[in-house]
Amino acid sequence: MSSMFRCIKCGRRYPIGTRLRCECGGLLEVEHEFASVNLTVFDRRLGSSAHPYHSGVWRFKELVHPDLDEAHIVSRPEGNTNLYAHRLLEEYVGARRLALKHEGENPTGSFKDRGMTVGISEARRLGARVVACASTGNTSASLAAYAAQAGLSCVVFIPEGEIAYGKLAQTLAYGAKVLQMRGNFDDAMHIVQRASAELGFYLLNSVNPWRIEGQKTIIFELLQQRGWRPPDWIVVPAGNLGNTSAFGKALRELEAIGLIGEMPRLAAIQAEGANPFYRLWVKGEEALTPAKPKTVASAIKIGAPVSWRRALKAIRATGGVVEQVSDQEIMDAKAVVDRSGVGCEPASAASVAGAKKLVETGVIDPGEDVVCILTGNLLKDPDSTICYHTGALDGITPRFPNQPHAIEPELSSVQEALCRFANEDRIRS
Repeated sequence: MSSMFRCIKCGRRYPIGTRLRCECGGLLEVEHEFASVNLTVFDRRLGSSAHPYHSGVWRFKELVHPDLDEAHIVSRPEGNTNLYAHRLLEEYVGARRLALKHEGENPTGSFKDRGMTVGISEARRLGARVVACASTGNTSASLAAYAAQAGLSCVVFIPEGEIAYGKLAQTLAYGAKVLQMRGNFDDAMHIVQRASAELGFYLLNSVNPWRIEGQKTIIFELLQQRGWRPPDWIVVPAGNLGNTSAFGKALRELEAIGLIGEMPRLAAIQAEGANPFYRLWVKGEEALTPAKPKTVASAIKIGAPVSWRRALKAIRATGGVVEQVSDQEIMDAKAVVDRSGVGCEPASAASVAGAKKLVETGVIDPGEDVVCILTGNLLKDPDSTICYHTGALDGITPRFPNQPHAIEPELSSVQEALCRFANEDRIRS
């Protein structure tokens, strides 16, 4: 095969298979020997209805898993997510050329579907019978859906009481065996790795390098949508750091094979209450110190991200930065994204809040071309949205509330309520 596993820590190579870590303990990544790749091949597949090229992942098969037999591919399809621009968002962030790429438009409502189609397809190639993951919600929803489609058994480990109901509902509905653990995501991640090693599960967290290969396609598709012209900045929420890692790998590979001439800069944005990667970055350290995470943005509520080495490589390779934002900044940014008619879950809005902060601090010039990645759908966590607008989120004072008003079934009551809405709009403006 033209693809191998390579350790990101010591560089040792292995044939692709079920191994996910090097003997030295380092994570593995997929190293491809790319044949001649022409962008016109990918452009010709746009709008195709043929399996698997109708997928926004498998359209780029030669850059993702070139040796995989198409008979093994499990696709819903995923990808083909849109770019959005809105005057309200540009004014809020302070960037005149701002776009949002909305990965919440994937089949299960998050970017995880891109990595999962590749991971499940590889599981099928390997003959796996049981797949597993630890999750704060989106990974479990995606894995459960793709496992069901592939006819595989699925076991997910979730931190009890720390998963939004929208995500838990998906996981249960798709038939996964759900194990609710006392503790946080990092505890669940520890036990799922042990269980996978000892019980023979095929692990599909982002320690699995095929997940990263699928998530690379966010970059490929973004660039294709822009006529293969890179923006100046790509801003991404940062939790377990799989996307940051994937984006860096995608850009390095595109540059190496001559498909892009300019490298956009990556900005990884962590929640202030779950910021071990940010602390590593600002202190200039070479090893990550885990933290006990606390943030309203449950999808990035991770204190010991497994992909930090790959992510650090990505930030350095692109001349990028790492920033943190508070829950207040996240939820206010989310309100503006929602009000623009796009909508997202809280963790997604970290990218927009981060872009605003980077413009305010002079890191991003207001005239630069910026793309923020939204990672999940608004309906993934509706409770946080309602609690924000009704002022029920602890420690957060909503800058952009939109409270419902109770009325009597009378026209005069309707008119009074509309007047109150008008007064509220004048106060906010």
